[in-house]
Amino acid sequence: MSAADKWTPDRLETHVDRAIHLEQRRAQLQPIVDDLRRLAREMQAKLKEAEAIEGDFPGQSRIRAWNTARPLFKAADDVEKALADLVSFNARFQRSYEDLPEKREEKRQRKEMAKGGQPQAIESPTAAERAPSGETAQFGDVFDGLRKGA
Repeated sequence: MSAADKWTPDRLETHVDRAIHLEQRRAQLQPIVDDLRRLAREMQAKLKEAEAIEGDFPGQSRIRAWNTARPLFKAADDVEKALADLVSFNARFQRSYEDLPEKREEKRQRKEMAKGGQPQAIESPTAAERAPSGETAQFGDVFDGLRKGA
């Protein structure tokens, strides 16, 4: 495999490339999952058929067979979960980096339309307009911001 054939973050930025990557990984990993499950079932069946070891309680050999084969089943589950995680990555990438700018633009446009469709709030007069006396004029616009929110 040459350096050009390796997957890099730059190559995973488009939807088409991520779909190709996912299918390649699925083609690689699904046979491994199937083989691990087959092997786990066969091993568990073989161990169940094995004779009991001296000193076993009734049914203990079956429990031992299940405990012994369980890591193979777990390995198959883990590889299958890796495939599910790749699908999840594709969905999150699309939602977070491809769809998000469009959603934000739509939201911004809805806000602008809502502002334009409704009458603007009436602003309170400035301090100089309210009281031309020297008391409020000396503080200028310092208190205007406080009154707007009230």
